[in-house]
Amino acid sequence: MKRFYADVAVEEAEGGWRISLDGRPIRTQRGGAQVVPTRAVAELLAAEWRAQGETIDPRGFVFRDMADLAIDVIRPDREATIAKLLGYAETDTLCYRAEPDEPLWHRQQALWEPLLTACEARHGVRFERTSGIVHKAHGEASMATLRARLEGEDDFTLAALLTLTSLAASLVVGLAALEPQADPAALYAAANAEEDWQAELWGWDHEAEAARAIRLAAFEKAAEFAAAVRG
Repeated sequence: MKRFYADVAVEEAEGGWRISLDGRPIRTQRGGAQVVPTRAVAELLAAEWRAQGETIDPRGFVFRDMADLAIDVIRPDREATIAKLLGYAETDTLCYRAEPDEPLWHRQQALWEPLLTACEARHGVRFERTSGIVHKAHGEASMATLRARLEGEDDFTLAALLTLTSLAASLVVGLAALEPQADPAALYAAANAEEDWQAELWGWDHEAEAARAIRLAAFEKAAEFAAAVRG
């Protein structure tokens, strides 16, 4: 599609902020009013529109897509998103380790245990660790506490959290990325520890390395979106 606008503006709207193109407010991809909670989020969306060239590239709208996810998908059915996030908690990558006599276990212990213990202390929960891939359930009280934590988040933060958590295969890492002083690159490296370990042993494959860079960039953008939601 050819670029069809010249001016991109950020405007106050009822309930938040919106973007207009040549004076016309943008709507979501499903036709809803695209009103976001903070000016910081609106500026991220505006920057994407301003960065487009003569031909619009849909891949350049990462922040818009997260905003539309919040409005079009999460808002009408928050329970579905919360259930999906809790599913990641039930099989959280950080809880499934190699056997203690394997070198990988020591890497996992060093990277994962601090994140798990910090999450447990911050949210008042307990995660069950195990070696191998056999599922080990967390306690009902911990899952109920996590549910209450997620239910307290706004739609836009849930959109960012869903992206973070799915990329990391870990709700623990996703929640850590929401913290104000979070280091997204370090968090993604922790979540990706097993893949990185294999690459160190056998060498980096060019396609795999490129895919990892794409996922890391998406993770960092989701963390940036979450920070902008906080304003």
